[in-house]
Formats: sequence, structure tokens, C-alpha cells
Amino acid sequence: MSTATGLRPAGPAGPVPPVGSLGIDDLLTAARARLRRLDPEGAHLAHRGGAVLVDIRPAAQRAASGAVPGALLVERNVLEWRFDPRSSARLPVADRYDLPVVVFCEEGYTSSLAAAALQDLGHRRATDVVGGFTAWRLAGLPTFGPRSDSKEEAP
Repeated sequence: MSTATGLRPAGPAGPVPPVGSLGIDDLLTAARARLRRLDPEGAHLAHRGGAVLVDIRPAAQRAASGAVPGALLVERNVLEWRFDPRSSARLPVADRYDLPVVVFCEEGYTSSLAAAALQDLGHRRATDVVGGFTAWRLAGLPTFGPRSDSKEEAP
């Protein structure tokens, strides 16, 4: 039996998914299988070597957690438009497909999906940061803004 939504009624574990659909864990695994993910130190070195470091976190999350100096701020909801070289809404830096792009979010989940979407646009050198901003900060790499502990920021 199906409902107007095309889903069968919920069982003990929730609604039965449509045939052929993927769960978020499947999507994340598939995205990460295509990426050469970087640890925070590797991402920092890539950025210093010319890769574009892209922070896709919402403004409120950046305000609460802090930010990475030199990172380009492009919220997730507009990322594809800003990085598609064919788009009239693209950023000037996104004018070629061989651009090395390193995406990060707060913990490294959303950024994996975002980097895979950039690869779908043709950015084969797009990847993300394992552990996101949280891992970046814990690695002692440059940040500015709020912290969750009482230690002072290094200059």
C-alpha cells in the first residue's frame, strides 16, 4: 500500500524508502569515495600553495565558532552557482576547471557533499577538509573569532 507521497506507511524503523533511493550515509560514502580528502595540515599547505580555501558554513556558525584567515566565504546554498565557470553568477576566481578548491564546513560532513557537487560541475581538483573547521582549529592552524575555551588566540 502506498500513500499520496509514494511512501509506504511507516514501520517500526520509520517510513520505507522509495525503491532506488539513497540514504544520507550512502550519499556521503559515495561522495567521499571520489575525493582525495585533506587533513587540516594538508589543506593549509594546499591553500598556501594556491588552492582556494572555501568556507561554506552559514554566517551564524562562523560568528559562533570563528573563521579561517584567507578563506573565501561562500555559503552552501549558492556554492554551485558561484563556482560554475558557465554561470553568470560565478565568482571571478572560478573561471577555470583546473582550479584547486578545498571546501570546509564545521565538522567535515557537508563539505564532502559540496566538494563532490563541485566535481560534478567539472572541478576535478575539488576536495574537502577531514574534520572541518573544528579539526582545523584543534590542529592549531590560524583562526580568528570566538573559541569554546578560555585560551587566547595566537597572533
